[in-house]
Amino acid sequence: MRAHTKATEHGRCLKCRRPLRKPTPDGYGPKCRAKLRRAARTDTTHPKWQTAKAMELLELGAIVPLRQNRIFLVVSDDGTELYRTAATGQCNCPAGLRSVRCYHSVAAHLVAAA
Repeated sequence: MRAHTKATEHGRCLKCRRPLRKPTPDGYGPKCRAKLRRAARTDTTHPKWQTAKAMELLELGAIVPLRQNRIFLVVSDDGTELYRTAATGQCNCPAGLRSVRCYHSVAAHLVAAA
């Protein structure tokens, strides 16, 4: 029988793919979480409310990287929709389809920048 270690039971960090020792609701390890918070604090290119909503998405674990931290799946506010968004600003949410910068893409930008 195969022995399980603490690191393999809890999965891997969504950002750096290192094994996690403790389960986290957001899926990020402590170092990557600190980098995300630092990126959010220093972000001056987006409105504060969008950065706050993006951090809320990250804390809830509602953003999951698909390909090399460039394309992400993001859950909507009410939890009924999944959107694809990119760190470069494209998103298939209603706002993104109107070419308006949404907080989904801000969250993706923060993950990619961290």
